[in-house]
Amino acid sequence: MKNIALKRLIFGILAIALCFSLFSFTTISPVKTDTITNSGFKLKTVIVDAGHGDKTTGPGHFSFGASGSISTERQVTLSVATKLQKAIEKNINGVNAVLTRKTPEDVSFERRAEIANENKGDLFISIHCNALADRTVRERVGTKRGKAVYSTIRVPNRSGKGVLMLVYGLKRTREQQNEIKSNTIEEDMDGGALDPNDPLTIILTNEYIRKFRVRSISMANILATEFVDVDARRLEGIREQSLYVLCHAAMPSVLIEIGYINNPEEEEYLNSEEGQEQIVNSIVRSIQSYKDKVEQVAR
Repeated sequence: MKNIALKRLIFGILAIALCFSLFSFTTISPVKTDTITNSGFKLKTVIVDAGHGDKTTGPGHFSFGASGSISTERQVTLSVATKLQKAIEKNINGVNAVLTRKTPEDVSFERRAEIANENKGDLFISIHCNALADRTVRERVGTKRGKAVYSTIRVPNRSGKGVLMLVYGLKRTREQQNEIKSNTIEEDMDGGALDPNDPLTIILTNEYIRKFRVRSISMANILATEFVDVDARRLEGIREQSLYVLCHAAMPSVLIEIGYINNPEEEEYLNSEEGQEQIVNSIVRSIQSYKDKVEQVAR
């Protein structure tokens, strides 16, 4: 049963806390900040999410994505995600990769998260392309009655370059709590009804949130190292962002902005076989490193 050891750990912590209230003694060993040990956890399923799509997905969901001069984000992400899915299953032993989008047609944010949770994903990787908004520039257009006349125009900003990793922001913690209760903790409750006010449920939920967040940041850091040290890509950073798909996927999650599609040089790289292969290989190596790390006996 998924993460059943976590449930046992929580009961153990509660029991120890009770003992502390009944007895007093002096400890001579330093207190460990994280004593959770692995209970045979195996990373089995990676969800690969190709950002955006060719159609809108309902009112308010205009998710066509960014575009360059020769391609669109929705085309590039599907190509990279499809190659990534095949590469994961070929190169990482025992790991299944599930695509949230297999065709050019868009999939709603809600459905993407549902696919991830329905397939019991252990890691969620969302592929996107970045773009900078146009700059506004005041330009002199003439003279009137001896005074200069200016007009404000929009100028494309094509200076963006590099990769960016996003993890979910704490502003949407409540939403993630609900998803974790629905998709993760219920499995640890032996089929019983889940009481959201039960202290055990609250403790379990908070522990999952902490664990998923730590692992999301860990995966983002591994990716950053691969992109910079191996591929010599520029790193835009690792940032928090309150994105629906990240906080509604009840698992560690990272969104990767693989490059700036409105920068001609980057767009050429993102559309080339060599560039896409390099991106895919970096992500596969990162997943393997992450897998090795989370499957260790102690964290």
